[in-house]
Amino acid sequence: MTPDHPGGAPEGERLQKVLAAAGVASRRVVEQYMVAGRVSVNGEVVTELGRRIDPAVDHVQVDGQAVQLDPGKRYLMLNKPTGVVSTMSDENGRPDLREWADEIEERVYNVGRLDADTSGLLLLTNDGDLAHVLAHPSFGVEKTYIATVRGTPTTATLKRLRDGIELDDGFIKADRIRVSGESRGRAMVELTLHSGRNRIVRRMMDAVGHPVHELVRRQFGPLHLGSLAVGRIRDLDTVEVGRLLTLARNGQSSP
Repeated sequence: MTPDHPGGAPEGERLQKVLAAAGVASRRVVEQYMVAGRVSVNGEVVTELGRRIDPAVDHVQVDGQAVQLDPGKRYLMLNKPTGVVSTMSDENGRPDLREWADEIEERVYNVGRLDADTSGLLLLTNDGDLAHVLAHPSFGVEKTYIATVRGTPTTATLKRLRDGIELDDGFIKADRIRVSGESRGRAMVELTLHSGRNRIVRRMMDAVGHPVHELVRRQFGPLHLGSLAVGRIRDLDTVEVGRLLTLARNGQSSP
């Protein structure tokens, strides 16, 4: 929070001006939000229209969702194709993320990784603080995958995966798992878990006798792949950024 200088020029910028510049709404509408108690600064509800803040320091929320006040921050969703490694420069010459990153004016990096033979949602950003929190092993952001597996897991097998199994590197269990379809000796399994361990979905399904043929990550935290085509990239919208920042800020004290 930035106080005014007593007897001098006020510090900081008016809150409604900052939120309007961030694309939340017009200044007049933002003022209505403030009067209604829908805006908070550093966890404190703000209703006075003269409030000033420092956008570089203060955290602002509208209706409980974080607002990114730094226009220089970029957040992008890539539907990574199979065959591409999750690094900005692969020393072995394999296809990497430079194909997409080179098109971005800012210098962005991937948050976490997907195996080369796994496709789906990968987050790219230049927000180092957010990337550190989301990628930290103890944070455990929720991820949902669609796996095409050999055979159809029985109800007992699904329960076993929900209850947890022991792998070489320790115990693991699915938060949620269900069979969403089957055809020609294969089944589509939707699986949600928090772990970021290497090739964890493939190893889990191998352990119960249903090897994975194809794997797609459909969800990463509050982000959903939706209809984004394989190989395409797009900026997150304001709502998606808000949800992502809220998730990260709420979890910053955990790692």
